[in-house]
Amino acid sequence: MSAGNVVLTVTPNPAVDVTYTVAGISLGSSHRVPTPLYRAGGKGLNVSRVAHQLGHPTLAIATVGGPSGEQFRQDLESSGILHHLVPVAAATRRTIALVDTAADNTTSIFNEAGPALGAAEWQALAAAVVDNLGGVQTPDGVRRPGVLVGSGSLPDQAPADFYPALVALAHAAGVPAIIDTSGSGILAAARAGADLLKPNNHELMEAVGERDLVSAARKLMDLGARRVLVSVGEEGMLAFSADAPGTCLQAKLPAPLSGNPTGAGDAAVSAAAVALANGETELREILRQATAWSAAAVLMPGAGEISPQHTELAKQLIITDH
Repeated sequence: MSAGNVVLTVTPNPAVDVTYTVAGISLGSSHRVPTPLYRAGGKGLNVSRVAHQLGHPTLAIATVGGPSGEQFRQDLESSGILHHLVPVAAATRRTIALVDTAADNTTSIFNEAGPALGAAEWQALAAAVVDNLGGVQTPDGVRRPGVLVGSGSLPDQAPADFYPALVALAHAAGVPAIIDTSGSGILAAARAGADLLKPNNHELMEAVGERDLVSAARKLMDLGARRVLVSVGEEGMLAFSADAPGTCLQAKLPAPLSGNPTGAGDAAVSAAAVALANGETELREILRQATAWSAAAVLMPGAGEISPQHTELAKQLIITDH
């Protein structure tokens, strides 16, 4: 494990990702498929996976329950990612991906709804966050967390203030907070003063009710967000800072990459988290790394991993002021 502060991730609605590969799908018919791939999933887990792959210390906090939760635990243990799993009564949900190799690997995804947690289970999850904000036990000894990342959707009947509460806990511990979610959760995290929000362009405009991307990002900063990174597909990524609300930066590659965009946003969050965890506050550098890691994720078949080409991609980026 490398030197550096720990990237602490929280995934309140994790899933076991189940991927089936089939050579041609005929609706209404039976199909023989190889044994599927089972993987501990969820946006925060993907953030931790990418950081772990590149040698940055990370700890993933999530809930687990039932037989699917045991699969989740086993995958994390075999991956070597440090984790703190909070037991809950309901079985961990699954996301099922059908990859059709006869149709250029077209992928259909079926996301189960997250099971509701009890009040005591929410309290246990919050307690796990508080405990690890005080210091993370790693193989090298106790390390200071450098950033807290809250990622993904919330399960049914979740507390509306879950993500704002994470921001408050992080700030009370002197740690920056990154939130990556959608809908009203983005607005709530902005009001709580999140240090960085990471929506894509569709999530941002839908949450804010704006058709203009720049105006939408500035509304988040008006609410209290310190920085906003926005993925804009082939146009790369935009970065905004409350320190310079009248301007923004754009980073893009000379030509778009073809590949699998699943997990690209999580890779961008991982890059931003590693940067903030280790004291990097320069918006241009955060944007450069986030865009490069995001692009490198597109070159990989699954979420939670990036191509070694991320260093070269960072050099190719065109960064402009707007």
